[in-house]
Amino acid sequence: MHCPFCQEPDTRVIDSRLISDGAQIRRRRECARCGDRFTTFESAELLMPHVIKHDNRRNPFDLQKLRQGILRALEKRPISNEQIEAAIKHIQHQLLACGEREVPSQLIGEYVMNALRALDEVAYIRFASVYRRFQDVKEFHAEIQSLEKKD
Repeated sequence: MHCPFCQEPDTRVIDSRLISDGAQIRRRRECARCGDRFTTFESAELLMPHVIKHDNRRNPFDLQKLRQGILRALEKRPISNEQIEAAIKHIQHQLLACGEREVPSQLIGEYVMNALRALDEVAYIRFASVYRRFQDVKEFHAEIQSLEKKD
């Protein structure tokens, strides 16, 4: 880290402390040439992948859109906000863990369906019916039967 006062590239760390519940490190540094001290903050840079839509458009990942879709499926269901936020964080973690710069929207849809299946089967069916574009009652029935087989 270059000294912000004299631009000397040789600085040393005097003190390091975790802040923000361990999500950041605060470092006190001292310049080897001028002796001035300064503070730096270090945190992991995690970039969410871009989303490849059905028509091959590429959009930035939209956390609010993900949250709205999940909340819509879970509307009037007995699921706590903590469970919902945990599911959203899990989906984000899965997207980061895949290590890709771009992911197809279908992958995100599958992650959401898996999370909803674990949280609430009614919400899962609601989401699946829109996501998979169910055309008639037979498709609902087939999806419900597949849920029953997995249980």
